[in-house]
Amino acid sequence: MPKIDLDTIPQTNRTGYPQPYAAPMDKRLYRRVAPAAGIEDFGVSHVVLKPGGISSQRHWHEGEDEFVVMLAGEAVLVEEGNETMLRPGDCAAFPKGVANGHHLVNRSEADCVFIAIGKPATTDCHYPGIDMRLDAASGRYLHEDGTPY
Repeated sequence: MPKIDLDTIPQTNRTGYPQPYAAPMDKRLYRRVAPAAGIEDFGVSHVVLKPGGISSQRHWHEGEDEFVVMLAGEAVLVEEGNETMLRPGDCAAFPKGVANGHHLVNRSEADCVFIAIGKPATTDCHYPGIDMRLDAASGRYLHEDGTPY
C-alpha cells in the first residue's frame, strides 16, 4: 500500500450546511483522503478540530455506517443524553439507521485529530434538535416538514 502524503491533499473547512448551522464549522478542517487515494467504496477523512470546534452538527444517518479513530488530542463525543471523552487510540462506531444523534466537540486548549470512515451519503441524514435533515435524493437541506432552507 503506498504511503499517502497528507500535505498533498487540500485541507478545507467547507460545509453545505445552511446558516446559521454552517458558522460553527469554521474550526473544523478536513482532508478527503479516499478520493486522493483512489478509494471509491467508502470515504475516509482526516479531520482536525481546533479548540472550540465541532466535527459536524449532531446527526445520524439512515443508511451510512460511520467509524471514528482518535489520533491526537481529545474530544468529547456528544450523543443522545450522553458524553464520552475520546483520546488517542479510542474508536467510536455509529451503525446506520440508529437514531443516535452524535458529533465530536473539542473542549480542550489544543487541536485534536481523528480519522472518520463512512460511505458517500446516499440516504437521508437527520439533525436532531435543529429542525434539519439532508435529503439525499436532492442533496438539499430541508426543515423536518420538508420545506427547503
